[in-house]
Amino acid sequence: MSAEAADREAATSSRPCTPPQTSWFEFLLEEALLEQHLQKPSPDPPPVQLIVQFLEQASKPSVNEQNQVQPPPDNKRNRILKLLALKVAAHLKWDLDVLEKSLSVPVLNMLLNELLCISKVPPGTKHVDVDLSSLPPTTAMAILLYNRWAIRTIVQSSFPVKQVKPGPPQLNVMNQMQQEKELTENILKVLKEQAADSILVLEGALKLNKDLYVHTIRTLDLLAMEPGMVNGETESSTAGLKISAEEIQCQVCYDLGAIYFQQGSTNAAVHENAKEKFFRTKELIAKNGSSSLHFTIDEERLAGYCQACGVLTSSSDDASQQATPYSQIHSCMKSGNYQDLVKIFLEDNLTLSLPVQFRQSVLRELFQKAQQGNDALDEVCFKVCVCNTVCDVLQGRTIDIQFCQLFLKPSKEKIDFLLEVCSRSINLENASEALKRKMAAFLKNLCLGLEDLQLVFMISSHELFIKLLKDDERKLLIDQMRKRSPRINLCTKPVTSFYDIPASASVNIGQLEHQLILSVDPWRIRQILIELHGMTSERQFWTISNKWEVPNVYGNVILGIKDNLTRDLVYILMAKGLHCCAIKDFVHAKQLFAACLELVTEFSPKLRQVMLNEMLLLDIYTHEAGAGVSGERPPSDLISRVRGYLEMRVPDIPLRQVIAEECVAFLLNWRENEYLTMQVPLPLVQTNPYVKLGQLLAATCKELPGPKESRRTAKDLWEVVVQICSVSNQHKRGNDGRVSLIKHRESTLGIMYRSELLSFIKKLREPLVLTTILSLFVKLHNVREDIVNDIAAEHISIWPSSIPNLQSVDFEAVAVTVKELVSYALTINANNHFWLIIQADIYFATNQYSAALHYYLQAGAVCSDFFNKMVPPDVYTDQVIKRMIKCCSLLNCHTQVAILCQFLREVDYKTAFKALQEQNSHDAMDSYYEYIWDVTILEYLTYLHHKRGETDKRQIAIKAIGQTELNASNPEEVLQLAAQRRKKKFLQAMAKLYF
Repeated sequence: MSAEAADREAATSSRPCTPPQTSWFEFLLEEALLEQHLQKPSPDPPPVQLIVQFLEQASKPSVNEQNQVQPPPDNKRNRILKLLALKVAAHLKWDLDVLEKSLSVPVLNMLLNELLCISKVPPGTKHVDVDLSSLPPTTAMAILLYNRWAIRTIVQSSFPVKQVKPGPPQLNVMNQMQQEKELTENILKVLKEQAADSILVLEGALKLNKDLYVHTIRTLDLLAMEPGMVNGETESSTAGLKISAEEIQCQVCYDLGAIYFQQGSTNAAVHENAKEKFFRTKELIAKNGSSSLHFTIDEERLAGYCQACGVLTSSSDDASQQATPYSQIHSCMKSGNYQDLVKIFLEDNLTLSLPVQFRQSVLRELFQKAQQGNDALDEVCFKVCVCNTVCDVLQGRTIDIQFCQLFLKPSKEKIDFLLEVCSRSINLENASEALKRKMAAFLKNLCLGLEDLQLVFMISSHELFIKLLKDDERKLLIDQMRKRSPRINLCTKPVTSFYDIPASASVNIGQLEHQLILSVDPWRIRQILIELHGMTSERQFWTISNKWEVPNVYGNVILGIKDNLTRDLVYILMAKGLHCCAIKDFVHAKQLFAACLELVTEFSPKLRQVMLNEMLLLDIYTHEAGAGVSGERPPSDLISRVRGYLEMRVPDIPLRQVIAEECVAFLLNWRENEYLTMQVPLPLVQTNPYVKLGQLLAATCKELPGPKESRRTAKDLWEVVVQICSVSNQHKRGNDGRVSLIKHRESTLGIMYRSELLSFIKKLREPLVLTTILSLFVKLHNVREDIVNDIAAEHISIWPSSIPNLQSVDFEAVAVTVKELVSYALTINANNHFWLIIQADIYFATNQYSAALHYYLQAGAVCSDFFNKMVPPDVYTDQVIKRMIKCCSLLNCHTQVAILCQFLREVDYKTAFKALQEQNSHDAMDSYYEYIWDVTILEYLTYLHHKRGETDKRQIAIKAIGQTELNASNPEEVLQLAAQRRKKKFLQAMAKLYF
């Protein structure tokens, strides 16, 4: 009879006959399921999910007569269910690979703990303190199984896991998954804390030179039937399934190697231990074969581990070092032996064993080291790059750009090494014709790309070149080089004649164009253009780079210059100057513009004024990015030039709108309100929309402290902005004859588009101007009829409270603009409490209550030294406090609601009492009682907890109310001080919670 047949017979004959007194149907069903699988003649194991079913039912909590949940009872039914789960695992021969694939970490943890329990391992005993050699074989094997699983689970948890795409959300399934995830994380935390002990247990197991036994169905039944036989057959040397000592060592070595390899990422010395364990595993597999029924090891993964350990560790064994080129390359890189590194790459060009990605990664690492200041590596980089390039050529891949860059300045030494690599990378006797053609094409193209004819002759006279190219091909190459220059004659002249052959004109033009693109030196640009125009008069060199962009209003004038050289020079200088401005390279921009100004002054007054305007814009940018950041006022001559530009009346001068926009923003930022309101010429206000907008903004800001009668300019500004934010409606008749209404978001009714207005506002930095325009848009946002929650803003009362044609305003665009303006304003000053309140109101209006609380608290913190001082009443108004109360209420933080009700001018007892009646509060509840200073609220809390029978909470409320500083007989100053102190602590606690 086989062992499996004996197990099945034992399972059917020795199972307890007396079923548990509860859940008869479940018990009979589980018994039948297990019998069905264990009595099958087929070798298929029972489904591992039976373990899950048995353990889940055995671990179900019970409910007593008082409807209180109790831990699972240790009754006969549950013991049988656990035994059934152990039998399924025993039928699978305790194969951890099978069990880990099918069972979750919590289930497998429960199963192995049951195995420890039934194997008589005392609970609470540290496994590291137990002498395995003195334990019964099944007990020692149970400890080994648990600790092997522990470190395997730790290793497996470090691997990335592909997230399973979730199905339709189901609340019960999501809760179950979350609970299982939290349980798994807790188990992993414990396993990692005990990892050192588990490693010591397994290291001790390697010293055991005896066979061990693991429980089978038969031994489990014996333990269940006769629990008194502790020293009987179940613990004898012949009970259970025999696992040989070498099989145990093979399993343990592999698992130890995996955990050591994982720890080696932080401790390189541990890699040596991992290497030792993996190579020992390999030896044991080679000795015993991989067909054992008692353990399975992924030999592909083992080979990968061995290879990685060979690379990451240095060994005195030359044979192991020479096993793979990877370890040799790693050793060379580590020791700085770059000569041998190049030799390895050169030899691999014949065998082609190294992947192209690995070759490229080594070259990248060398380049990084060279860029860090190791100049000696430049030659090594070139040599490795040449080896990679020749390898790419032979395999039909494109040549890397790095080779082209390193070969920009070829030399005799570089050509010599290149020819050596080519010669040693191809065996002409055995190479295929396709391989020869690839190498020949590479050498031929190399000749055509070289300018130095001595270097060309070095290649064309080389033995490899002569063997690869036929006579006809060499003649064709000579003809191609003759076409480059009529003076070239490679076939008849001696070697010395090569020195007389000039470089290709096309190559020279290309190099000069490249230099022209890169240069920002105006005099070098002029010199290059003179050389280029001397070589050819057919090209328009201002077109060679698509990065050179000049505004159309300027381009038409510049391209009208008749002289080609002057046109190219003016266009390129201006394009490069504008590009430098855009990337904030103001030094080079000034040099380029100054050179261009000097050039155009000689022949074009129109372009001279253009350049003066651009240099004014450049000076504005330079000041705003430099001294202006620290608040230093601009020099008076710059302000005079800005005013002069706005008042300029030169006819036919092409103007960029952005210059006027920047000039007006510049004057507003530096508070030149007097000039904008009183001195700007009227025709300029009528023709330039930015000047008109700036004038209205300056006048409104100037009149803000004044009485209501002086707010006519505010009304004018309001009407201008309303018109900009209005939509133009058009009626269109469709195919069905119906008339539909079309709304155009960007209205042409105003003096500018809304996007242009927003772009202009984002150039402003003056707080008063930003506050004014922000309050205007907030008021416009609040005017709409369907608004539920108004947004508060400073100076909001100066604006009209109604709009005649309400339907014409695009309120969606207004809401978006308000959000953008507040976000921009907070980038200018993140501590402006009025702007923070606006941001909070926006979040409140859009039902984002947690974010709203964040900004309400931040507004109070910035103006009170993080609540160490009293928050000004104009910041925490009753409206703000009520919104904070509503936020807390909707976030189910009801205790916070009750405390905030005290902040109102008149305490809102109704809201506070209603909030305290809620029992599902998400805040700290009774720990907040120390922040309550209103005795009425504290008395209500005492009554409420007494009514509910919550003695502990009632005592906390009584303690709070009993503080002497809250005594009603105290002077008003003492009571106010007590309230202020509690306000401070509460708001600081809230800030820590929401910041």
